[in-house]
Amino acid sequence: MDHGPRALVITAAGINCDLELMHAFAAAGARPEAVHLEALVREPARIDRFRLIGLPGGFSFGDDVAAGRIMGALMRRSVYPALVAAIERGVPIICPCNGFQIAVQAGLLPGPDAGAAWPDAAAVPTVALAQNAGGSFRDAWTRVEIPANTRCVWTQGLELDDATGLLPSAHGEGRLVAGDALLDRLEVDGQVAVRYHDADHFNGSMRRIAGICDPSGLVFGLMPHPERFTRWTQHPRWTRLSPHQRRAEPLGLRMFRNAVERTLVAT
Repeated sequence: MDHGPRALVITAAGINCDLELMHAFAAAGARPEAVHLEALVREPARIDRFRLIGLPGGFSFGDDVAAGRIMGALMRRSVYPALVAAIERGVPIICPCNGFQIAVQAGLLPGPDAGAAWPDAAAVPTVALAQNAGGSFRDAWTRVEIPANTRCVWTQGLELDDATGLLPSAHGEGRLVAGDALLDRLEVDGQVAVRYHDADHFNGSMRRIAGICDPSGLVFGLMPHPERFTRWTQHPRWTRLSPHQRRAEPLGLRMFRNAVERTLVAT
């Protein structure tokens, strides 16, 4: 594709969902390019060339210390200022699964208080993604809900039903944990971007939160994988869906389409 906004997909050792993320960006009309974190550490200004950014899932650096912690620490020390500059110029950033864990450790989520400036140095993490309730890895399609007041540009305006409002989840450390005061603020400020349906709330996340955004609504971290639901044939029961249900785009693709369309409007 030789047109559309450029999308940066940041890779590193252990990342294994970069191709899926690139496909999702391309399906939504963007031009994805994978760049290794080491290259960005040497030249953070490369980030300035892109209108969209993705932190893929996987097992960055083997999750040896804790999920996402090593890559998050590397980003805090090297590319954090360039990423903040990207957010300030309106670049949407998506961080699925391990990307969410990395974004929390890198200081990108939940971000500063609404109306406050980004700090010059990454803040100490205030949200944790802990081991799932039950202590086991889970790979399943999960029904999700979009809060009516969300400010997340990736999920705004999406209407869901029980049959098509699904996303695949695959993680062992996805239980969102935070203090009640912070969770209250996130809810009031519209930073809760997606919740698990009550019946599919398998990991024990506080308040069923599956994903959050920063105060601008641009940075979106979630444990499910929207990049794995960009075609109806990926739906676990796609042959049973009615033509009416398949008339709209799949939920994952609609999320990426939201972000791409925002960059075009902002041009």
